[in-house]
Amino acid sequence: MAEQLTFDLPCKPALGRGDFYVSPANAVAVATIETPALWPNGKLILTGPKGAGKTHLVHVWAQQTDAHIVQATTLKDRDIDTLATTPVAVEDADKITASGTQTALFHLHNRMAERGKPLLLTAAIAPAQWNLTLPDLASRMQATNTVAIELPDDDLLSAVLLKLFDDRQLKPALTVITYLARNMDRSFAQAGQIVAAMDHEALRSGREINRGLAVDILDKIATSGA
Repeated sequence: MAEQLTFDLPCKPALGRGDFYVSPANAVAVATIETPALWPNGKLILTGPKGAGKTHLVHVWAQQTDAHIVQATTLKDRDIDTLATTPVAVEDADKITASGTQTALFHLHNRMAERGKPLLLTAAIAPAQWNLTLPDLASRMQATNTVAIELPDDDLLSAVLLKLFDDRQLKPALTVITYLARNMDRSFAQAGQIVAAMDHEALRSGREINRGLAVDILDKIATSGA
């Protein structure tokens, strides 16, 4: 069979509250995000591995609170005083390294506290592991309450796979989802890798999104060591 042309068209993820599946692995994080009035000192750090749903939860929270969402590495270019007039979510705070950006986050933290505005930060790791060189910022981040999304259980991993396929407008049989959830790593990142690989291979070869394709993609990932 001749290979088909493929196009890497962007997929638009669904980020509404109804699109987020709650399981024991993330239930505490979800409940905490949804009650900002209970955050100690009005701030919270949400941690979890790549693909765990941190950005999804941030968008849910932002919709509920009219918050602004900013990438941590862009803070040095933002008007901090203006930004701190509403609730703010800072994504990927653990990626901050530049001294100017650390200073910007420090000032944002202080302005938000002064004005009683909630501040939500996301990171892959706990703040004690961030490479912060500004002592005052490091102490404030390490004193911030942290809630984690844990590695997925079978139910959550299945829900994540279903959502990733749905974001690409793909509707695999539940047997495909069950097979993947039982045989892949307990990894949100690998879930994204698998779905993207199956979508690409189906477009390239004209194969159906079925269990046979799932087997082949998992074998390929295992062989490559990815």
